[in-house]
Amino acid sequence: MIARENPAYVVFPHSYQVRDYAPALATRLGQVLISDVVNIGDGPAFTRQLMQGRLNGTYKPAGDGICLVSVQAGAFRAEASPTPMAAPIETFAPTIDAGQIRTTPGEPFRGSAQTIDLGSAQLIVSVGRGIKEAENVPLVQELAAALGAELAASRPICDNGWLPMERQVGSSGQTVAPKLYLAVGISGAIQHLVGMKGSQCIVAINKDPEAPIFEVADYGIVGDLFEVVPELTAAVKAARA
Repeated sequence: MIARENPAYVVFPHSYQVRDYAPALATRLGQVLISDVVNIGDGPAFTRQLMQGRLNGTYKPAGDGICLVSVQAGAFRAEASPTPMAAPIETFAPTIDAGQIRTTPGEPFRGSAQTIDLGSAQLIVSVGRGIKEAENVPLVQELAAALGAELAASRPICDNGWLPMERQVGSSGQTVAPKLYLAVGISGAIQHLVGMKGSQCIVAINKDPEAPIFEVADYGIVGDLFEVVPELTAAVKAARA
């Protein structure tokens, strides 16, 4: 398809499958792959995060050939366009001779039935180490249920086994960009901020007024989560009654 269309750029989602074959494809073509892109500027210039989000690197392809780009999930919001736009969709059916296939597939990968796709969630309530003990997690879970939101967590919560790893948000977890991200007892380490700073509205609850999470929050509540969360849950339930 690339040979037929001769495009300037080919854009992929930065999924596990793309991580597997895109570098091999770029090598086969003798071209550049810019992976895990979080922003596209004029030029175009592609931004990638380095050192677990502490630095941003901007890249521009220098050659004249095709450039392959993979884009991080949740990095871009689906903004409403002032003018309706549509891209043509064309079905491509490749003709591949059996002799060209050099690999033998194994059993198809089957993900866990409990796998949670936080990247598609519109409302997320996320809990951090401020919850203190595993027995206190249901307090935040009740708030998430009242809002109809997915429950997520920072890495310490998942490392301790209080919530499954599939609910972790951050550089070593999932990247999310919901309409509402409610951070409960999360201090705001850079590794966590990398995974959620693209959220449309961030609300933070933390008793430390100097917590880094307040630097990215649209709304901040300075207070003890064990006092704030039950009151907030009750208010949500009353509003929905």
